[in-house]
Amino acid sequence: MSRVVQDVSGMDKIKLNSQLFVMPNESIIKAFEGKNIRIVWNEKEEKYYFSVVDVVQLLTDSSNPTDYIKKMKVRDKDLAQGWGQIVTPLAYQTLGGKQKINFADLEGIFRIIQSIPSKKAEPIKRWLAEVGAQRIDQMIDPEQTFQMAVEDYRRQGYSDKWIENRLKSIRTRKELTDEWERSGVKEQRDFAILTNILTKAWSGMTTGEYKQFKGLTKENLRDNMTTLELALNTLAEAATTEISRNQNPQTMEENKRVAQSGGNAAKAARKEVEKQIGHSIISSQKASDYIRSIEDTEAKELPPDTNQ
Repeated sequence: MSRVVQDVSGMDKIKLNSQLFVMPNESIIKAFEGKNIRIVWNEKEEKYYFSVVDVVQLLTDSSNPTDYIKKMKVRDKDLAQGWGQIVTPLAYQTLGGKQKINFADLEGIFRIIQSIPSKKAEPIKRWLAEVGAQRIDQMIDPEQTFQMAVEDYRRQGYSDKWIENRLKSIRTRKELTDEWERSGVKEQRDFAILTNILTKAWSGMTTGEYKQFKGLTKENLRDNMTTLELALNTLAEAATTEISRNQNPQTMEENKRVAQSGGNAAKAARKEVEKQIGHSIISSQKASDYIRSIEDTEAKELPPDTNQ
């Protein structure tokens, strides 16, 4: 795990491995302003883990947050019963040497916050209630999921053209995963293997390598692709779906060959476009290099990286 002691002090980003990454939820950052929250990044799980005692101290102003946690567990029997599944003890370097400190991922932190009767915790509780209500509405009417996605992307500063392409890519991805399931792919690990094969076929990198190339961690790779990158990735997935329907693979090995073929089709298109534009379509730049919140500036299209 990578480690960082973060004093956000009015910022909306955290520093990790000498790069800046936007946190997955601004509400959490706003709650953490002006305080030191020890944060670790688990690269394998692609998750942030937060120091439980630091979060509790922040939201309660307790002079003894460790004692507060003990009393909180006595008060909330369900929390105490599930404590072992919520927290993860990690060896953390302190001034006095390495110590075991309890960390929790975002889901675990939210569960702990639910047990904190504090005014500082109320905004997060209200936000969680709002998200829960929205999720139920989306389950009743799935179309709302796309509507909310459009609103979220616009709020982040993406252009309408990019959003339209992104929504098409989401539908294409769903068709591909449905086809993989039909052909016998069930395990998430196998979905990831096939995705890496077709991604590497057209881009030269696995999904993880591509994210590292762009300097991403938790962020979604497709949300940080340029218009051309996104188009080629969508082409690779659409081609894989159609090839699979025609060839009807029955084993994982057959699905791997189909994924390679779909990726190769997009690779051929990439080479032809690059011949016309005179530079690589693959870009190290990410969304935060180009777009700002729509309140700050007009939405901008992600341009290609001409320095490749």
